[in-house]
Amino acid sequence: MRVCAASEAGDPTVPNEDWALAGENLIVVLDGATARTGTGCEHGVTWYAAKLGSALAGLAVDRDTHLVDALAQGIRAVADQHRHPCDLDHPGTPSAATAVLRPRDGSLEFLVLGDVTVVIDTADGIRVVTDDRVDRTARAEREEADRHPFGSAAKRAALLRMKHAELAARNRPGGYWVAAADPDAASHAITGEVPLDSVRRLAVLTDGAARLVALFGLLDWADVLDILDKEGPVALIHRVRVVEAADPACLRWTRNKSSDDATAVYAARTG
Repeated sequence: MRVCAASEAGDPTVPNEDWALAGENLIVVLDGATARTGTGCEHGVTWYAAKLGSALAGLAVDRDTHLVDALAQGIRAVADQHRHPCDLDHPGTPSAATAVLRPRDGSLEFLVLGDVTVVIDTADGIRVVTDDRVDRTARAEREEADRHPFGSAAKRAALLRMKHAELAARNRPGGYWVAAADPDAASHAITGEVPLDSVRRLAVLTDGAARLVALFGLLDWADVLDILDKEGPVALIHRVRVVEAADPACLRWTRNKSSDDATAVYAARTG
């Protein structure tokens, strides 16, 4: 397969909290969750995403290891690396949405935990796998934050209230699940597989790269796959940035950040 990837920070002055590894035999994409509150961790979200991504990739490359087990073991391994002096029981401890794909025994396996989107174009049509459970939490706080222009004091205050409400629902029954410090979160991932020989092309997108469809509603998933195929992931992210720049106050398309970290991985069958 032909595989390509691109990642760009939403703010060039702030480290990119996405992380990706992309190859024919394994794709791993992480989207570190923005920390608007304290975290109890001296390392930060970028460190966490890189450490978990690296650990997960090393475990998932072993095809005898189930993807859920690989994620659980990766979470545990990273937690052990900063259990002291960091406070892993802090409600804001660093976390990341995660997606993993790999071929195994004639199938393409996938795992999604958190708001990373997997788009698979098969002989039977396009299959989209995403985990929107976080969007079902803190709804009142989210609606309030959406009322205010980006950069305003009211927006910042509303986003902080929204974050506290989200964290109260994180990794709890009835809330949403994401990789953080508790390996049990892996058991709540969305998993599945499709016949490998039916896969024509696929994409893995963090929410910052999925905005043209999921947030702006300007394209559909087939359009995104076409852009990735003909122009590449850098061009897709550029298109996102053009739309974001046209709405700097974030009122036409309400959102928490004017621009978000964006990562896009594309793979296509070559023969």
